[in-house]
Amino acid sequence: QVRLVESGGGLVQPGGSLRLSCAASVRVFALDVMGWYRQAPGKQRELVATFTNSGNTNYADSVKGRFTISRDNAKNTLYLQMNSLKPEDTAVYYCNGVSRTVNFWGQGTQVTVSS
Repeated sequence: QVRLVESGGGLVQPGGSLRLSCAASVRVFALDVMGWYRQAPGKQRELVATFTNSGNTNYADSVKGRFTISRDNAKNTLYLQMNSLKPEDTAVYYCNGVSRTVNFWGQGTQVTVSS
């Protein structure tokens, strides 16, 4: 069983920055893909960014140029650096890991962007 534990959420003003972390209970190379998703109230969960074992990254159009996904293999941790935050970025952010066809999810961390 894979455990993913997110941290780093909070309240930030528009234009501010936050860094989310996702600590995995396994070596991250055991996961084919890791990523961040988010879900705002009343909306479906959506992809934010992904990171593959080959180092390829992919971003939702809404966050390109503002968010950066990265991974520290030695620490088995996935990160999401979020800059120039907007109120519409407010959501619960979830860490995801995929091994073969099995999806693993963290418990989520709340990000609120408000003045």
